[in-house]
Amino acid sequence: MNGKLIVIEGLDGSGKATQAKLLADTLAQKGERVQKITFPDYESDSSALVKMYLKGEFGSKPGDVNAYAASAFYAVDRYASFKKDWGETYCGGGLIVADRYATSNGIHQCSKLGEDEWDSYLQWLDDFEYKKLGIPAPDVVIYLKADTDISQKLMTGRYNGDESKKDIHEGDLEYLKRSQKAAAYCAEKLGWKTVECVRDGQMRTIEDIHAEIMTLI
Repeated sequence: MNGKLIVIEGLDGSGKATQAKLLADTLAQKGERVQKITFPDYESDSSALVKMYLKGEFGSKPGDVNAYAASAFYAVDRYASFKKDWGETYCGGGLIVADRYATSNGIHQCSKLGEDEWDSYLQWLDDFEYKKLGIPAPDVVIYLKADTDISQKLMTGRYNGDESKKDIHEGDLEYLKRSQKAAAYCAEKLGWKTVECVRDGQMRTIEDIHAEIMTLI
């Protein structure tokens, strides 16, 4: 009996890691059998191509690697993680909370394509990851929506002001703005649940966002 897969999605700096951990901890306290996972899985050899891509070894701009090639890098990492790490928990009826998932390909790779290509790409992505590779599709996706200017400030704080530590996604503001537009499209097209993380020009509190997530799920 398969379990359930809850995905926390959003752009860099939107608070995904914080909210995914808080959600997993809260559900565990309620007696659920929970496993939290994170993508990319930087501790695994399966993320080698992802790390090379994000460090700029295939080109200094995100668009230097086309949407389908980059998608494959991330998808293989997820496949390996499912087979080696969390597949047993999921297939045994457990609850999986994911900080990013295949849904991130929709956000970050659609932004490399013309808008008239988005639907065909999303259909390809669904078939490639969930059918051909056979990893589970999410039961619910929570999209944390945050303005790029605010998320950029949070990322800069994360790196103590050292902009050189940002990867080729994090450091490209125009790319992030296109990704934000793609994320809004994916959320509406694919039925994700959107949480507005910014109110009156400020990030909402961690506790406030978490309470809304709990209500949504």
